[in-house]
Amino acid sequence: MTALAFPRFGADDPRMQRLWIAAGGIAGCLAVAMAAVAAHALGGLPADRVGMVESAIRMQGWHGLALLFCGLWSPRAGRLADAAGAAFLAGLVLFCGAVYALALGGVATGPVAPTGGVLLMLGWLLLAVSAVRPWPS
Repeated sequence: MTALAFPRFGADDPRMQRLWIAAGGIAGCLAVAMAAVAAHALGGLPADRVGMVESAIRMQGWHGLALLFCGLWSPRAGRLADAAGAAFLAGLVLFCGAVYALALGGVATGPVAPTGGVLLMLGWLLLAVSAVRPWPS
C-alpha cells in the first residue's frame, strides 16, 4: 500500500502567495454578493437575523482583506504568514458559514462559530508574530 503524497509548499513558494490572494478575492466577492442579498432580499427576516447576516458580511470582508495581506506578506514573513492565511481561511469558512446557516436557515451548528472565531483571532496573532520576529536575511 502506498502512502498519499501531499504537496509540500515552501516558504518561498509563490503558490501559497497566490492561494491567499485568490482566497481573499473570492471571500471579498462573496461578501459583496451577500451584502447585495442582505440589502435586497432579506425583507422577511427578523431584525436580529438580518443583524447576524450583516455581522458575518463585515467579518467576511475584513478577513478577505487579511487573506490578501497574507499573500502579499508571505514572501517576507514565510511560514507564519502562511499559517495566518490558513487560520483566516478556515476561520472564515467556519465562523461565517455557521452565522449564515443560523441567520438564513435557522440551522444551529453548535461550537462551529466559536471555533471559527478562535481561528480568526489566531490568524491575527500569527500575523503579529510574523511582524515582530527576526527575519531571515
